[in-house]
Amino acid sequence: MDDQKEWPEPIVRVQSLSESGAAVIPSRYVKPPSERPCLEPPSSSDDGEGLGIPVIDLGRMAGGGVDCPAKIREISDACRDWGFFQVVNHGVSPDLMRRMREVWREFFHLPMEEKQRYANSPQTYEGYGSRLGIQKGAILDWGDYFFLHLLPPSLKDPNKWPKLPSSCRETVEEYGRELSNLCRAVLGALSTSLDLDAGYLQRAFGGDDVGVCMRVNYYPRCPQPDLTLGLSSHSDPGGLTVLLADDHVKGLQVRRAGAWVTLQPLPDAFIVNVGDQVQVLSNAAYKSVEHRVAVNAAAERMSVAFFYNPKSDLPIGPSPELLSPERPPRYQPMTFDQYRLYIRQKGPRGKSQVDSLLKSSPPCHYSTTVNSDGS
Repeated sequence: MDDQKEWPEPIVRVQSLSESGAAVIPSRYVKPPSERPCLEPPSSSDDGEGLGIPVIDLGRMAGGGVDCPAKIREISDACRDWGFFQVVNHGVSPDLMRRMREVWREFFHLPMEEKQRYANSPQTYEGYGSRLGIQKGAILDWGDYFFLHLLPPSLKDPNKWPKLPSSCRETVEEYGRELSNLCRAVLGALSTSLDLDAGYLQRAFGGDDVGVCMRVNYYPRCPQPDLTLGLSSHSDPGGLTVLLADDHVKGLQVRRAGAWVTLQPLPDAFIVNVGDQVQVLSNAAYKSVEHRVAVNAAAERMSVAFFYNPKSDLPIGPSPELLSPERPPRYQPMTFDQYRLYIRQKGPRGKSQVDSLLKSSPPCHYSTTVNSDGS
């Protein structure tokens, strides 16, 4: 990444700004009027089930079974119609979900000097961070985060795994194993729905050599939530994302039919969405969807985003089995190592990244000096 070892400006922790008691946010966080959030969800979308987002009971599919046509059709329809869905009865214990929330909430409430031990850099983004993108003078998001690598093992840096709370490392390892199983099951369903064999997309991701990472997002209270965002509009650059969200504080907004819909997480559920790599592999049969995060004046919010990504140096392009003279390839192939540099350099910018891979678009060129991390 142009050998950038430091951020272009001094890092200010958003949590510190929130706790200062200031009534006005710094201008660096004020979004242009066209990008400011809609804080009230459209009432017409509220059907009592996550504000319209499909809710899928995975049942035995969470254990690896992908031969249930009704469930596969539900997942396929949700991905084609929304790009997002919630899963219940997913095989991950509510106790583990509760422990993940507890250890990370405790981490973000540790003294600042303890958290600063894990401060991250633009080289890998691993650790405690407060911005995406390295452009000097960029408008920033109202949120802090902690980013960790889980797979491949060669990328795990033990110095970046928090020692406090004492149960954090063990909890994250257990969570990573359970959610990897869930992602494999969802990939199997998506493969089958495309009339491919159940293991196709997993192999396209690199088989057992996938990249797995997670980002714990912490959105402190904001005195002017109508002027900023916790996370700007973007589609996820990776393969699959599984989100563990606060079920008592809303914030995630999904773009649908030109409007922003605020999602309501259900208790003990995960929110799942497809990323750009699945859009490319499926030749746009499935499309990643723009989403963003609104913040709150009354309450903090935390979420855990789990990313299941292709092997970082594997070229990803439209699957040959899905192509025909009537359906030619829509995207130029690119490794995930190259692809993720866009958001790393520019920050979240809608769907401009995946659109740049369209065959009718000029090829994009990014600096490729960056550590491989599967994020």
